[in-house]
Amino acid sequence: MVAEAVVAEAADGRMKDLDNKTINLILAFQKNEISEHIIYKQLSLLEKQEQNRQTLNKISEDELRHYHIFKEYTNKEAKPDNFKIFWYLLIAKILGITFSIKLMENGEKGAQSVYGKLIKLLPEAEKIEKDENEHEKVLIGMIDEERLKYIGSVVLGLNDALVELTGTLAGLTFALQNAKLVGVAGLITGIAASLSMAASEYLSTKAEGGEKNPLRASIYTGITYVFAVTILIVPFLILNNPFISLALALIGAIILIFIFSFYFSVVRDISFKRRFTEMLIISLGVAALSFLIGLMVRQFLGIDV
Repeated sequence: MVAEAVVAEAADGRMKDLDNKTINLILAFQKNEISEHIIYKQLSLLEKQEQNRQTLNKISEDELRHYHIFKEYTNKEAKPDNFKIFWYLLIAKILGITFSIKLMENGEKGAQSVYGKLIKLLPEAEKIEKDENEHEKVLIGMIDEERLKYIGSVVLGLNDALVELTGTLAGLTFALQNAKLVGVAGLITGIAASLSMAASEYLSTKAEGGEKNPLRASIYTGITYVFAVTILIVPFLILNNPFISLALALIGAIILIFIFSFYFSVVRDISFKRRFTEMLIISLGVAALSFLIGLMVRQFLGIDV
């Protein structure tokens, strides 16, 4: 009882030194820490690989320890953010653990400056800040996720499909000016190209002799290619105006580039703007060049469908 009274008195003393604004700020950090503790714990339960499970458990324990440190100052319990927990667990199941965690950690970067202010009032805040940096730079980097091993194969399939097919569709649109013919021709070209790319990726990966499984690498490349082809071809198969179809296909390509560039920039810690701009310029540049080629073919060869 005496020990509990001493602890309570110490906590009251700490709170007296803090204003309401600071206490509310610490409570917000408490809520964040307990939410992330639950997220990492749930991810560890879902993870099959022992190394990944241990890493996630380590981060979860750190977050819980941070929560209790903050609680010593507020002397209050903080309820977890159930929506945040649901959201990041859902993202992890769909797009992978690494993407979910890095997205969550990136969202906390704005708190770094706040930690600097808290250090003057809370000596433990400096240690918490170091732990958070370790989570991002060391522990998360230790996570071994299969899909990230094959991200190069995904890049190959997506880039090739976007560059080749946007150019092909643009050229065929001006040459044939018939939505259904362009759609069918593009579909045949896309399927043939996806099989070709998958086979090439299989042989290339097998020749490299690395950790990647050649069959899985080829499947990732082929599936990504087919998915991109489907997005680009659908407008031509359901609409009659080839130019509107082409416009929608290009919009679809831009959306794909945006989504993938964002995903890639998060998991690889690179500039989203640079990645997005690079892919966009290449894809639309090839499409624009193909516009001109298709127009020239129609003009000089006198094709009229």
